[in-house]
Parts: sequence; C-alpha cells; structure tokens
Amino acid sequence: AAVAIPTTAASAAPGARDAAIAQARANVTRNAGVFGFGSGQDLVLKDVVLDADGTSHVRFDRTFQGLPVVGGDLVVHQDARGRLKDSTRAAAHDAAVRSTVPKVPAQHGAADALSAAPGIKDAVSTPELVVWAADGTPRLAWRTTVEGTGEHGQPAGKIVVTDATTGEQIEALDAEHQASGTGNSEYTGTITLDTTPVSGGYTLTDPVRGHVTKDAGNLSASSLKASSGTAFTSATNVWGDGKKFSSNRATAAVDAHANTAWTYDYYKNVHGRSGIKNDGKGATVFVHVGTNWDNAQWSDTCFCMMTGDGNGSTDPEQVDLDTMGHEMTHGVTSATANLRYSGESGGLNESTSDIFGTMVEWYANNPVDTGDYLFSDQSTPPWLRRFDKPSLDGRSADCWSSSVGKLDVHYSSGVGNHWFYLASEGSGTKTINGVTYTSPTCNNSTVAGIGNQKVAKIWYRALTVYMTSTTTYKGARAASLNAARDLYGSGSAEYNAVAAAWSAVSVN
Repeated sequence: AAVAIPTTAASAAPGARDAAIAQARANVTRNAGVFGFGSGQDLVLKDVVLDADGTSHVRFDRTFQGLPVVGGDLVVHQDARGRLKDSTRAAAHDAAVRSTVPKVPAQHGAADALSAAPGIKDAVSTPELVVWAADGTPRLAWRTTVEGTGEHGQPAGKIVVTDATTGEQIEALDAEHQASGTGNSEYTGTITLDTTPVSGGYTLTDPVRGHVTKDAGNLSASSLKASSGTAFTSATNVWGDGKKFSSNRATAAVDAHANTAWTYDYYKNVHGRSGIKNDGKGATVFVHVGTNWDNAQWSDTCFCMMTGDGNGSTDPEQVDLDTMGHEMTHGVTSATANLRYSGESGGLNESTSDIFGTMVEWYANNPVDTGDYLFSDQSTPPWLRRFDKPSLDGRSADCWSSSVGKLDVHYSSGVGNHWFYLASEGSGTKTINGVTYTSPTCNNSTVAGIGNQKVAKIWYRALTVYMTSTTTYKGARAASLNAARDLYGSGSAEYNAVAAAWSAVSVN
C-alpha cells in the first residue's frame, strides 16, 4: 500500500479552508476574553494550516480602529469539528489605545528614522500610524520605513518606531526579519545570503537555519572544534569578490554559507528533514581548513562542515554545491542507517552522499552551476566522478561483482551512482542541460528512467527506514524496492524501474 501523504491547505477538501476561517472568527468572538478581542478591533487573516486529521490552525493579525496592531497577532487552534482547542497570541492582549490622533506629527517620526539610518543613499521614508504593543502595552506610534541603497548599490532599509504621543524612539530594526547580504561567489554568481545584524555590521550566521560560517585560519581538520576559528563580519553586508583562488577570505565563505543553506532547504522541503540530525540545529561551517587541503569533510564529533582551499593550482576551494551537499549528507547517513565506511556498505555510504549532493545541485537550480550528473565538476574540473558511466574515471565500478566490496569506497560507490542514473534517466545517450551522457547497462537491457526526484525520494526512504549499518548492494536493492512499494505501490512503474535499474548494474 502507498504511504498516505499528509493533507495540506492546498489539497484539503473544497471549502475546508473557508470553513476553518469562519469558525476561527466565531471562536475569537465567543472567547473574546481569552484573546483580548474588544470593541474597535478587527481580524486580518494571515495564514491557515490544515492537518490531515482535520485540526486547523488559523493565524490572524489584528487592527484597532483600522490601525495595524504590532504584537497583536494570534493563532486559533481548532479540532476537526471547529471547536476551540487552544490559542496562541503575541504579547498584546488588549489592543486599545485612548486616542488614535497623534500628538507628534509624521514628519518628526520620519526625521528620526532618517537619522537612525546613516549610510543609506537616496533614502525615502514612509511613516505609518500603528498601535505598537510588542511589549504588551499598547501605545500609538509612527512606524517609519526607510528605503534606499547601501554603499555598494545593494538594497538597504531600516524600520524605526517612535511614540506618536511623546516622540520617543521605541525601536529601530532592519527592514527584513533577517538581513539579506550580497555574496559574490566563486561558483554560483552573485547570490543572496541570510546573515545576522550585529553591532557595527553583520555576521555570517544564518538566523533561519542556524548555521554559522567561520574562518578556520588554516588550522588542520583534526584540531578543529565548534568553538575554533573566527567569525566572518562585514560592515556593509557585501561579501567576497567572486574570484577563484581569491585572496579575499570571505569569498569561499560565501559559497559555503549559501550552499549549506541550500542543503538544509533541500532536506527540509523535499524530505521533511529539519537539519542533519532532524532536530533543527544548524552546523558550524569552516572554510580555509589546512594548507592546500584539496578536500572537504563532515565531522559528527564537532558537528562541523570543513572545507579546504584546493591545491592552489587547478582545484579551487572545495565549497561548490554538490561537494557541500555530499559532505553534509555523510552526517545524515550517520544519523540514520549509519552505513559502515568499508566494504559494500562503505560504497553505499559514498554513493548516498554523491546522490544527495547532486540532488542539492538540482534543487538549487542555479543558472551558473546547473544540475548535472557530474560530481564536483566545479571544484575538481572537469569532474571527480560521473554517474552515467562511473568507470570513465579509470577506477570506479559500473557493475556489481563479488569483488566490488574490496575496492576503495569512493570507487565501489560507482555501482550505486550508476543505478541512480539509470533509474532517473534511463540507458543510452541523452543530453541534459547541455551535457551529453551515454549510459550502458551490464545486462544489455534497455532501461527507462522515472526522473531523479522520484528516485531520490525512494532512496531517502530506503536509507532512513530500511537500511542498516551493514547493508550490502543486494540489501540496498531490497531496501529501495520496499521504499518504492511504500511510496508508489508494488508493481507500479516506479517499483519496476527501480528493479530494472538494479538488474542493469548486476544487482539481482
């Protein structure tokens, strides 16, 4: 039987969302004391989440006499019959103020906002009258947004809140929930980075996903711990110079920081996994590890991602998309099946990292580093390994044999990589994103692919549900068929494609 997919707002029964909203409004009115909902207030719908069991969670912002209430938002939690189960609300309980007529004119708030946003060129200030109750005590205030450009032409903004009765500044914050920095990367062009404002500038700490990117100062990987290194900071929130073998130490950090975020987002949005250990915690990411260290690695002990500077001549910094995704996937494997790093299980461990590292690249859909089946083609040109015919590197195995387990795990991984390509794209010659692949089969069969997204979902379930520390290639076939059965049904096209691809690499 196929696995039931949890119901979302988009796929719920027609009318369920509207019914939940209407019930929530009624529940707030009936329980006005609980929500602090009184005369002059109104509810502004913000979001609705519908669970598979019919439970609903309806989120509202509030207004008072038409003014937005800052800190007045609330969530109504209801059971499948629309009955109030629980409530969540921000700091404000009572949103009422004595008067909505300001004693301090808008121009005062605008001037205060402009003075609080130095360094923003061509600044334009837009004041808005609000009820500010983020500390629980409602008061009339001017919320002024300053927008303009920063020193390097990047968008810059500030939000300044001033008391509309006394003129006192209440708070000043960046115009976004987290700062958006501009990264000039080595491998993916000019990109946006999630950073954190600190005194005097910004730091490469991702407030959404929790990871922090640091300069290892060329310490060796063996001597690093999470507290090692130096945080990257910038006064302008513009990072790196976009050059390979760069003397600007923040350039490698741009790629490492962004690609860690892409890896986190891939696992979260595609597989529902929140971080390496599925506990929502972010890692410490180090760049400039060692001296001419042409490698990258994941450390479970440190809970750190470590990247080297390349060999100084042909291989630049090891911070490209699929390399970062590969190494962080070792952490996911360790937290799940924990495939032993020797024999066939070791080959499967490496193949799993190649597969999901490649899928991070496809997920990112970056126009500079497009999705392909060439592993580490950016940092180890023209590529380190390839999926369609792994033996083209001169060492990797295309097909399973009884001696595969005696190979180095980076070469026995070829069997799993070849299976993934055949299951995804099929056999024969094919051009994808400008790259031509020619994939043979070991049994002279013709295989039709089902697309890498389906195969990756099957492989993730196989890894996290059915594989163990000693799984062999034969065991991986059984695990992935169990996963395909769970997701798509026994005898489905997906199930049959997985089986055919394994047979095509001599795993029966």
